[in-house]
Amino acid sequence: MNLYDVSIPLFERGLTNMKAFLEKGRAHAGARGLPESALTEARLAEDMRPLTAQVQLACDAAKFVAVRVGGVADVPMADTETSFADLAARIDATLALLARADRADFEGRDERPVTLKTPSRDFDFIARDYVLGFSVPNFFFHVTTAYAILRMKGVTLGKMDFLAGALPTPR
Repeated sequence: MNLYDVSIPLFERGLTNMKAFLEKGRAHAGARGLPESALTEARLAEDMRPLTAQVQLACDAAKFVAVRVGGVADVPMADTETSFADLAARIDATLALLARADRADFEGRDERPVTLKTPSRDFDFIARDYVLGFSVPNFFFHVTTAYAILRMKGVTLGKMDFLAGALPTPR
């Protein structure tokens, strides 16, 4: 296994599952006559970011592994999504970027330096620690938070919506 194996397929499955539970959120809002913003702007706590940001941040966590470790050309994403359709398009764009990641480009990159720049400071990692210790947990934090926001708003979701595709085919 290399860093591709422990990241890109997980991101692809997680984003695909998230897109499906966002569709359930859209259907829930429509069936109840709610504006989409009642869900897309919802947050678990006042000091947390809304559903739209949770999707954006999950997408960013995934795409930046492909960019920073796998050398895929970045595609800027403006964080302007407000609707379920916008969020689905953001996920699709991220999945398209991930599809350009080549497993071979991750070979031998475990020790490669990766710098994460934030407005307040820079964080220096080696690629293995960036992927396993930061990006994968960060990705699942945001996917889980998006799921929890939708559940809190009454969307009928179960554990299998989150795990879809993770289990082997039953015998």
